[in-house]
Amino acid sequence: MKTEKKLMKGNEAFAEAAIRAGSRYYFGYPITPQNEIAEYMSRELGKHGGSFIQAESELAAINMAYGASAAGGRVFISSSSPGIALMQEGFSFISSAQIPLVAVNVSRGGPGVGGIQPGQADYEQATRGGGNGDYHLLVYAPASIQEAVDMIYAAFDIADDYRNPVMVYADGMLGQMMEPVIMPDFNETTKEKPWAITGHKGLRDRNAILSLNLQPESLEKSVDHIFEKYEKAQKELPDYEAISLEDAEIVFVAYGSVSRVVKEAIALLKQEGIKAGLIRPKTLWPFPEEAFDHISGRTKVIMSAELSKGQMVQDIRLGAAGRWPISLVSHTGGVILTSEEIISAAKKELGVK
Repeated sequence: MKTEKKLMKGNEAFAEAAIRAGSRYYFGYPITPQNEIAEYMSRELGKHGGSFIQAESELAAINMAYGASAAGGRVFISSSSPGIALMQEGFSFISSAQIPLVAVNVSRGGPGVGGIQPGQADYEQATRGGGNGDYHLLVYAPASIQEAVDMIYAAFDIADDYRNPVMVYADGMLGQMMEPVIMPDFNETTKEKPWAITGHKGLRDRNAILSLNLQPESLEKSVDHIFEKYEKAQKELPDYEAISLEDAEIVFVAYGSVSRVVKEAIALLKQEGIKAGLIRPKTLWPFPEEAFDHISGRTKVIMSAELSKGQMVQDIRLGAAGRWPISLVSHTGGVILTSEEIISAAKKELGVK
């Protein structure tokens, strides 16, 4: 592992992490605020023997990615909210066909085309699945550029291990800001993919990768198999950061860049004698419900802080299991939460002036 730090823009760091993880195929289409990913890939991927294609649309990009990954390639794609929405059918097909893929969503405000400022209103799209049928993406939520780099780098192995798409769900702030990062070494290992469509040359049985399954019993068996993997993921993958849960009067739940604002609010509340804690999910699916078992009996309320109209609240309720009331402090449309707003909302919930 290299130790020197380099100041990088988030989007460019995301792209470099994918290259170092062994991705040699990128398919994308321009959309703000993630355009620098495609620009970086177009400039750098060929230097490593890779192939960059700017597709004619997001629909084309996801299906190109489907094909390249089915042939055994390590494939990386990226987009932003409305572009990811156009890819949902592809995610459903790829999950059905059990194909690995790594995608980054540098999310923005919506609904619809919305604006180009940061947002977190794609939470339900990412964690519930916007395509048809029973499937899940494995979803990670970085809070810094360094964490995004580490998650993207690890995501390729996770996608291969589970034969399932992995989404790293960032936002416009992380994509556009600059921070010092330490890049991992280049991954030189090549994982065997005996299922891939590579041509058998008469040396093995024919491989076929299909999403269509017209026999109900056969389709149910296939979906059951996929959900066995998801049950395994729910045991192995949930990850989170916990701060001061043992004596907190109020516990915030926040992910991504918003969690950094919450940490500032917690420090300021402490100066006023109010003890606050934080659960920061690093995995949005599987959601780390186990984290809520570590909240103490002193806690009076759990508050979700997010850049949406409370899309994470449903998962928080499942984790809280009725043990605490749940409240929300949020902005949407690209408006950023401030620590002052979070503090004011916390005091109101606690009945403190």
